[in-house]
Amino acid sequence: MDAFVRGCAWEGTADVPYPRADPSDASRLPGDTWAMAQVPVGVRIEFVGDAPSVDIEYRASSPAGTRVAFELWRGGELVSSAPASAGAGVVRLACARGDGRGNGRGDGRCIVYLPESLRPTVVGVTPVDGSIEPAPPQPRCLAYGDSIAEGWVATAPSLPWPAVAGRAFELDVVNCGYAGAARGEMASAEQLARVPADVIVVCHGTNCWTRIPPSAAMVAAGMDAFLTVLRQGHATTPIVLVSPVVRPDAEATENRLGATLADLRAAIEEVAVDRGDVTLVPGLPLLDASLLADGIHPGDAGHAVMAAAIGPVVRGVL
Repeated sequence: MDAFVRGCAWEGTADVPYPRADPSDASRLPGDTWAMAQVPVGVRIEFVGDAPSVDIEYRASSPAGTRVAFELWRGGELVSSAPASAGAGVVRLACARGDGRGNGRGDGRCIVYLPESLRPTVVGVTPVDGSIEPAPPQPRCLAYGDSIAEGWVATAPSLPWPAVAGRAFELDVVNCGYAGAARGEMASAEQLARVPADVIVVCHGTNCWTRIPPSAAMVAAGMDAFLTVLRQGHATTPIVLVSPVVRPDAEATENRLGATLADLRAAIEEVAVDRGDVTLVPGLPLLDASLLADGIHPGDAGHAVMAAAIGPVVRGVL
């Protein structure tokens, strides 16, 4: 099964089959980071072949959630989906639309997104009336960030911007976005520094405003240290740094140490400019506030906009 699994950079355990951080180093991570790292956001099954459908056998350990369906994408289209439930089960997914629309005819890579809220383990992938094999490898992109990278309010596992960009720009994205967490901790930087990657995206900062409030100087020093640790393991790997997107309630509101989100964004961007070894994508112009679903997180349309803006930059530095 491992040959079919993508978007997972660490070896799993019996309790956490598809971790988004290193389970052997979990004790050094903040509790909120490790809690979210156990949810298999962005983890996928990818294959090619002529089978018109596949059976996915799974075991799901979590009883509830909002993203509880398997989805199969091919040729940039959602081809089929099937609801899943807690416990053991099998779902059948069509590998082609059957309506003659574009690549939906069945050409190319099949991407199956997991019902991440159920935290499933995929036991088997069985072709029906045909054959499949693991899809060819693609460049690995580590995407470290907070709930915006994780896709907190996206309506399906396939719709956070890292997933959208991965499909559009042929990347094996490992989503290291941790909702409510991801403040640039050194333990996370050290873990990412040990993982092979072709490109790295760093896009945290929003949770640095109030959850554990720093000053702008602290954010600047922390970002510089985070990037320095990444470079210790990735001396020549391209790094794309995305500063925080718009958040209306935080832009001009000071946190406990007197820093607004605008201040923190400016500090992050200044670090990128001063270092000169990362590619900066300024976050403020990426989204209009109308694309925020809850005033903080982009909705599906906002994620599509972010993918269209960030994806070409990531692909371009490879």
